[in-house]
Amino acid sequence: MTCNMLPAMPSQPLADAPYLSPLQSTNLREQAVAAIRGSIISGEAAPGRIYSVRQFADQLGVSATPVREALLDLAGDGLVEPVRNRGFRVVMPSEEDLDEIYTLRLMLEVPAAAMAAERVTAEVLARCRRYADVISKSAQKGDLSGFLEADRSFHLEILRATANRRLVETVLRLRDETRLVGLPALRGTDTLLASAHEHIEILDALSTRDAATAATITRRHIEHVRGIWAGQAERVDGG
Repeated sequence: MTCNMLPAMPSQPLADAPYLSPLQSTNLREQAVAAIRGSIISGEAAPGRIYSVRQFADQLGVSATPVREALLDLAGDGLVEPVRNRGFRVVMPSEEDLDEIYTLRLMLEVPAAAMAAERVTAEVLARCRRYADVISKSAQKGDLSGFLEADRSFHLEILRATANRRLVETVLRLRDETRLVGLPALRGTDTLLASAHEHIEILDALSTRDAATAATITRRHIEHVRGIWAGQAERVDGG
């Protein structure tokens, strides 16, 4: 699909733009995908708002080309949609969509955590521990993009331990369809730090091959996340 956007469109005022850290000089497209995806999922890129390629490019400190390519990738994943001559609109799932995603994640990720506890290797545990450390540090700094990217990588490692490629692809798609609209309000709070600590608890259960505990904590973690989707600290009853 060809998007005939105006590259010289004036940038949105900084106060209204999502905060994005400048990218490094390698793998710009992949980095842009990760950064913008994190901004969208965290709710910092406002649902329903249209952003120009230039706005994101200015925030990321790169040219428009890798950002445009990244946005087209994200459009393919359903996170944004192109708006002719204006840019890309951030797509917001309905509450019904989020409830369905929440239910599916419980159905898939809870037993997957139990399975992973029985199959996880020392190498996977080491990578998970590094990601858990980044998650904790990001929570302390209020770095939501870093928090979400490390969180995604942490859970990806657990899913891969099941050796089920379709499960990994399905859950990643579900995770990318969520929106943590309440997450920015949790920056610097105990709730965000508690969410970070749950990753340590999951890791400890995996390390001891305690499948039941890994499943229990994973369920609790997803329930807490569902609350953050709705802008609440705890899960939404019946969600």
